[in-house]
Amino acid sequence: MKSSITPRRGSITVRRAVARDAKRLTRLVRGSRAYEGQYAGMVAGYRVGPDYIEAHRVFVAVTDEEGESRVIGFYSLLLASRELDLLFVADEAQGRGVGRLLVAHMQSEARAAGLDRVRVVSHPPAEGFYRGVGAVRTGTAPAAPPAVGWARPEFEFLIPPA
Repeated sequence: MKSSITPRRGSITVRRAVARDAKRLTRLVRGSRAYEGQYAGMVAGYRVGPDYIEAHRVFVAVTDEEGESRVIGFYSLLLASRELDLLFVADEAQGRGVGRLLVAHMQSEARAAGLDRVRVVSHPPAEGFYRGVGAVRTGTAPAAPPAVGWARPEFEFLIPPA
């Protein structure tokens, strides 16, 4: 499935990630302002590798502004565990509908795969975003030191049939 929106400048499309996107996705994760300060250690050595992209349903949001194509966001849907594993939007692209577009695309992919719900263990600062795009809070995931030293909100997207 290919989705698109037309933001204030340029257009944004969603396509399946390919192995050569790995470095860009890793940079997007490691450079996220949402993981500064107390959260920095969680993504400091994080890597989205070609093997991860090939093993999961990873999709990227790409913008074409002034003739240049750039990856500005991505998500990863794990079918076996029914989980939205990763969702990142480049800091400079936030507020343009990219996250909402990626969530809508994820829901379509989940529906096509026969899922009726998708779980999300959220980064605490992203809680408002997930509530805003229709996820329902279902609990709290406990801290898991040393990688994650804080509790995280758990959400669920209900995926209605087509």
